[in-house]
Amino acid sequence: MIYIILLILSFTLTYSIKNFYIKNAILEEVNERSSHTVAIPHGGGIAISLTWFLGLSYLFFTNDVETSLYYALMLGLLISVVSFFDDLFELSAKLRLIIQSIVAFSGLYFLGGFESFSFYFFSIENQIFTNIFAFFMIIWFINLYNFLDGIDGYAGSEAVFLGAAGFFLFGGSHFLVLVFAVLGFLVWNWHRAKIFMGDVGSTLLGYNIAIFTIYYANQESMNFWIWIVLFSVFWLDATYTLFRRYKAGKKLSQAHKEHIYQKLTQSGYSHDKVVLLAMFINCIIFILIYISCDIIL
Repeated sequence: MIYIILLILSFTLTYSIKNFYIKNAILEEVNERSSHTVAIPHGGGIAISLTWFLGLSYLFFTNDVETSLYYALMLGLLISVVSFFDDLFELSAKLRLIIQSIVAFSGLYFLGGFESFSFYFFSIENQIFTNIFAFFMIIWFINLYNFLDGIDGYAGSEAVFLGAAGFFLFGGSHFLVLVFAVLGFLVWNWHRAKIFMGDVGSTLLGYNIAIFTIYYANQESMNFWIWIVLFSVFWLDATYTLFRRYKAGKKLSQAHKEHIYQKLTQSGYSHDKVVLLAMFINCIIFILIYISCDIIL
């Protein structure tokens, strides 16, 4: 029942925010990075964030989520608040990075750090190295998720996929809260989008995935690679594009339309077809992981 309530809440909040932003002309203007041609409201992530934190807190008070995970995830509230103001006023990159660093450090503290980094033949258990790696991974996940929020339905669909995959592989009601918090928004964000997520939603989702990765890796070291592979469609695109722009001597902070998913839309594919293609690839990845885990167990 709680999940239906969260779905309705997310759906209703998104609708209300959309109307409020349109009425007050708070719109995402078209720029060189845009994949849309008209101004659209961009505060839909507020609905995701409010629904997510309310649902997560409900799980905490019903003892349905571990305390360390709850506190680590709740730190995402600071990410959302700063990103909300960034959506409105374009805060400096330095300020955003400082806040992200504080949240990353604090999230690691509540999780007890990142215990080990395991490969097939050896593992690294030096806590200095593993935690430095985890710190930068959290910051990268926060930002890359924002980079990949560029076409209708893409970032929301990825969050729904990862939440559903996490639930089937690991259990945990927090995954279902994430799925339904995003689904209510996604109804309004599917092509053609009536509202965008904005940084307030995308940065939070990136942070959540990073925390899930570290939390479950601490339970079983190979879980780290499960999350890395599940998230590969996003992080490979973002990392490859960043590296290619760096090699070309381009300004990394400059807005652009060079991600793989953006090039697909530029080549003539509609937003929904690109999203469905990505989700198809995700489903293949999930099936392979599920079969692999079943064989190992």
